[in-house]
Amino acid sequence: MDQLIKIIKGIHPGFMLERELKRRKLRKGPFALSIHEFPQTLSAITKGKRNMNTALALKIEKALGLEEGYFMILQVYYDIEREKQKQNTTHPDFSKLRPALFWETKMKTIDWTKQKKAVIERVFERGNDIEKEEITRFYGMKTIAEILNPPE
Repeated sequence: MDQLIKIIKGIHPGFMLERELKRRKLRKGPFALSIHEFPQTLSAITKGKRNMNTALALKIEKALGLEEGYFMILQVYYDIEREKQKQNTTHPDFSKLRPALFWETKMKTIDWTKQKKAVIERVFERGNDIEKEEITRFYGMKTIAEILNPPE
C-alpha cells in the first residue's frame, strides 16, 4: 500500500473510491445502501464535494476488503495538499501576464510550482517579451534553461 499511496497522495479519496467501485462493477447507490449510508453522501464524496470521515472510511474499507486506514490516509494527504496550496501564494506578477495566454484556466488557480514546465513552455512559445521577462524573473534563468534546453 505504501508504494500506491506515494503515487496517488494528494488525490481526493472519493476519486479513488469511484475508481475502485468502477473496477469492481459496483454501482454507487446500491453499494451505499449495502453499508447503511445515503447514496447522496457517497455521491458527494466520489465527486470530491465532501470529505471522507473515519467511520465511513472504515465501513467502505471493510466492505471492499481494503486495508484499514487507506481512505483516511488519502484524505490526510489531500488535506495537506490543499493547505500547501493555500499557503503557497507565490506566483508571478499577474499584471505582466495577459489572461489570454492561459485562456483555458484562471491564472489564480494555476499551481505555479507543479506546472512550471507547462507554464514556461507556454510563455516562451506564445508570450511577448514582458511576459517572458516576468516568467524568467519568477523561475530564474537556470530553471528556464533546464526546461527549454534539456540535456540530451
